[in-house]
This record gives sequence, structure tokens and C-alpha cells, in this order.
Amino acid sequence: MKRMDKSFKVTECVTWVGKIDHELQTFHGDELSTQRGSSYNAYLVRGEKTALIDTVWTPFAHEFVENLKSVIDLKDIDYVIALHGECDHSGALPELMREIPNTPVYCSVNGVKSLKGLYHADWDLHPVKTGDTLDLGGGKVFTFVEARMLHWPDNMMAYLQDEKILFSTDVFGQHLASEAMYNDLTDTSSIYYEAKKYYANIVAPFSKMAKLKLQEVAKMNLPIDMICPSHGVIWRDNPAQIVEKYMEWADDYQENKITILYDTMWNSTRRMAEAIAEGVKRADPEVKLVVKSTSKHDKNDILTDVFDSKAVLVGSPTVVNGILSSVAAELDLIREMHPVGKKAAAFGSYGWSGESPKVLAEHLEKAGFEIVCDGLKVNWVPDEAALQQCVEFGANFAKLVK
Repeated sequence: MKRMDKSFKVTECVTWVGKIDHELQTFHGDELSTQRGSSYNAYLVRGEKTALIDTVWTPFAHEFVENLKSVIDLKDIDYVIALHGECDHSGALPELMREIPNTPVYCSVNGVKSLKGLYHADWDLHPVKTGDTLDLGGGKVFTFVEARMLHWPDNMMAYLQDEKILFSTDVFGQHLASEAMYNDLTDTSSIYYEAKKYYANIVAPFSKMAKLKLQEVAKMNLPIDMICPSHGVIWRDNPAQIVEKYMEWADDYQENKITILYDTMWNSTRRMAEAIAEGVKRADPEVKLVVKSTSKHDKNDILTDVFDSKAVLVGSPTVVNGILSSVAAELDLIREMHPVGKKAAAFGSYGWSGESPKVLAEHLEKAGFEIVCDGLKVNWVPDEAALQQCVEFGANFAKLVK
């Protein structure tokens, strides 16, 4: 039976041999939502010799190897380049290397540690660093660029010189399953939302390193006609646009946007949040305003909203001198993002002691927010006077952060 070839040519010498995963809903266990699926991009690059860049996630290992056999005799693969050791990139390596066990694997120094730690295999690993090259012959030469902590210590990129293609690993990628596989053939708003969501949830903790790495690559003056990331679409139409976006996102990014986050037990804090939102709108009709429940809305989408925002308001009722667990969990995610230059305030309802605004403010301050005003707390169910106080609180906050 003839094997089905699921590959496509990117250029005459580069062939995509990855996997589009339309069913993927979560990533990194259940830590990251991926409602638009994803792809695991692997590439064959042919010169006089042939290199395979990355593989796919472990559940698709057999399918990957079988598909690869429909494209090339595996014995004709001269090199494997592992840009990143994480299992969504290297998961098919064990099955592949059983077929071609003596093929050299090029990776970063930290990639050696990752691959050995993950697979405990005795492969022929060749560590490389920034500036090292691999010549396939026929004018096809790779230059390697380390990309430590974007987002693992082992990440690196590979630049194919004569084709002017940057194989960027996780950088510039998106969790997005698109059969079109090119940015000019895929809905732009979906690409940019997923790229920003990926940045906010995965790369943002390392923004300082991202900024330095982007500046370092810019100084290398590499002409780039195409960017081939490890997830999502290939940037072939004006690839510089995503590089420019990364530069923005890495530089203490914020928009004219306020996000209100809350959770509620008996709807008192929800009513406060809605009244505060009304106050914000009255004071600043131009500001983009988002109101989300930390228990009802997606935690990663919320984090993306906070990443965009110049300021946040966070609310919770007081629960045994503390706050509701969904709010606490979201604040932990926000702290890990390392926000810079953003402002905040807290609010909440209570029946007995009313500590939640103080607890929330402490969380926010530890995360790096500037607390611009005292928190607001309302006893029991807010009446009309209390709701008016919430409106005024929201209006005052909007003026303070304008």
C-alpha cells in the first residue's frame, strides 16, 4: 500500500514534513489553552546533503516517520537538527533514530542535556553555539543562533543563508492549526491573537532576554525572506512584521486598555465589578475595557488581556480572611508573566472582616503593579448607594491611569 505524502514544498530545497493537530485543546499538560489547535512543524532541507529540522509531538511519532518515508528514504537523511528538546518538537526522535541510529544530531549545548534527560539514548549529539555553521553543500549553509530561555535554556534558531530563511523554533510561532500554513493565506487577526497569546503566556517571563536576543539578531544583519517557526503558520508575506511585534511586546508592552477581573460567591462582587466598569466607561469612553470572571473565562485569554493592559482592577469577596481560589490562581499566573509599568487597584465584598482588597493589593504589588489608590470594599450585598460608590471608584481609577 502506498504511503500518503502529507508534506508540501516551502521552496525548491525546503519541504514541510510536520503535523497539523486540529484537535489540540490544551498544551503543557492543561496549563495552556489551544482552542484553535496547533501544528508541529518539521522541515527537510536538501543541498548535496539533507538535514531534517525537528520532528513532532510523541503521540504522532509513528505517523510522522511513516509520512517521512513517503518523502525520502530515511537513510538519505544526513543530519538531524534539534532546535529544541521539548517533546512537541523531539517526540518522534526515538522512533526515527531507531531507523537511522548513526545519524548525527545537531543541537545546542543545553540541548544535549535536554535530549539525554528526556530519552536516555546514546545518540551522536553534536553541540553547536551561535555563529557555528553546517554546510549541506550546493550553497546550502546553516548558521546557528542560540535562543536561550525563549523559552527553554536549549532553544536555538537556524538560518539558511542562500534561501534567507530563519527556522525560528518557538519564537514567532502560534498555536494555530491552519491547512493553508502561510500567513498570507490565513486570517490575520487569528494569527496575531494566537501569536500574542503565545508570547504573553510562554515568552513574557523572559522578555528582557527576548529583547536582547532580537537586538543581537538584528546586529547580525541577516536578510530574511521567510520565517519558519515550530508552531503555526509560516511567515512568508513581510516576515519582518512579526519581528517588529516581538520587539514591541518585549518592551514593557501596553495598550490603552483596562481589564477588570473578579470572582464572586453570591454575586455581590460581580455587581461591584459591573458598576466599576460603568464608572470607567463614563470617565474614559475611549479606553478599551474588558471585564472577565476568573472562574468562568479562560485563564490564558485573561492573561493575554492583562498583558495588553495599562491597568487592571481585581476583585474578590473575602473568604476566611483571604480571596477566592480562581482569583489567587490567576494572580499567580500574572506574577509569573513579570508585568512592568502597569497600574492596579483592588475591590471586594465581605460579610464579616473584609480583608480581600488588602490581600489582593499585596498580590498585585508583589507581581510588580503600581497600586494607585486604596481598595474598595462593600459590606454584604451592595445597595444603590454602594453601587454608586463603585461607579465613582471606577471613574476615579480611570482618571488616575489615563
